[in-house]
Amino acid sequence: MHRNRRLPLALALALTSAVPAAAQEGSPLSPRVVNEAAVPTVMAKAVDDFIIPGYRNLTEKAAAANAATAKLCAAPSEPALETAQSAFSDLVGAWSAIEIVRLGPALEQNRFERFLFYPDRKSTGLKQVQAVLSKQDESATDVARLKGKSVAAQGLGALEYVLYGTGSESLLSKEGDFRCRYGLAITKNLDDIANEFLAAWQKPDGIQAAWKHPGPDNPDFRDNREAATELLGILVHGVETVKDQRLKPFYEGKDDKGHPKLAIYWRSGNTMASIAANIRGLKALFDVADMQSLLPEDSRSVAGSADFVFKSVIGMAANIDGPIEQALTDENKRAKLAFLSLNTSDLLDRLNKDFGGAIGLGAGFSFADGD
Repeated sequence: MHRNRRLPLALALALTSAVPAAAQEGSPLSPRVVNEAAVPTVMAKAVDDFIIPGYRNLTEKAAAANAATAKLCAAPSEPALETAQSAFSDLVGAWSAIEIVRLGPALEQNRFERFLFYPDRKSTGLKQVQAVLSKQDESATDVARLKGKSVAAQGLGALEYVLYGTGSESLLSKEGDFRCRYGLAITKNLDDIANEFLAAWQKPDGIQAAWKHPGPDNPDFRDNREAATELLGILVHGVETVKDQRLKPFYEGKDDKGHPKLAIYWRSGNTMASIAANIRGLKALFDVADMQSLLPEDSRSVAGSADFVFKSVIGMAANIDGPIEQALTDENKRAKLAFLSLNTSDLLDRLNKDFGGAIGLGAGFSFADGD
C-alpha cells in the first residue's frame, strides 16, 4: 500500500464533510469543497510532469556522480576530485527537488533513509562512516554488501564525508584508494536506488495507476478528495520539513548564535542550495500539476498569494551564498535567514490553512498535526 502514513486519519475524516468546520461554527466563510472534476487531471500531471521527470533527472545525476567518482579512483588528481565534488552537488540538487515526494516507493525498503539519512541528531552516521574509513572495511566497497549496512553509511551524507570530510585530501593520490572505492560503492548504490524509484513510478499498474484513478476500488485513494489531500499534503509537509528540519537546526532566530554543523550538507557548502531546490521542487509541483484548478473559482486568489511567497522564499534562499558558517556571522545574511524563516512559516500557513480551507478542510485542522 502506497499511502503516506504521515497523514493522520482525522484528515480523511475532515474531508468527508461537505461543510467545513469554519462554516459549521458560524464563521462568515462560506462552505468550500475541492473541485473534484479537476482531481484526476491534476494527479496525472503531478505524476507525468513532475514525479517521473524528477526521478529521471535523479537517475541521470546519480549515474554522472558514479562515473565521476570512478574516474577519480582510476586517476586521482585535483581536477578529478573537483569534478566528483561538482557531480555530488548536482546530485544533491536533483535529490532536493524530488525528495519532497516522501511516500510510496520512497517509504519501501528504507529507500528514502538509504538515500539520505538526516537529521543525524546523535552523529550516528558520522561515527559509522568514520569507522568504515578508519578500519578500511572492505565490505563497504562492495555494493551488494553495502546495501545491507546501516542506512547512515550508504547515502548522500556518507558520500559527502568521503568527498569533503576529514582526510578527503587523500583522494588526490593513491593514498586515498580505499576511501575512493568506498565512495564509488556509495554512488553506485545511490544510482541503483534512483533507478528503483523511477521504475516503481513508471510501472503502469503500480503507484501511478493509483494516483491517476481514485475510486472505491483503489486501495490508496477511495475518492478524489483523498487524492487531492495526499497531493496537498506533499506541499504542506515539504514546507514544514524545510522550516523544522532544514532551517531550525542551525538557525532558530535573531537571538540564536547559530549551529552551522547541524546544517544539512554543511561540509560541501550545499545547505542553502539544497533548501532552495526543496522549495523550487514544491513550487514546480504546484505549478505543473495545475493545483490551483482544485480551488473553487471564487478562491483562486489563494493560489496567487501562495505563488508570491513561493517566489520570495526561493529568491532569498538562493541569495544566501557561501559556507553556512559565514552566513551565521554576517549581519546581512542573518537578516536574510530571518526573512527566510518568517516567510517559510507564512508559506506553510497559506498552503495548510488558506489552500486547505479553500478546498474543504475544517478550520483549525492542520496537515502539520501529522507525525
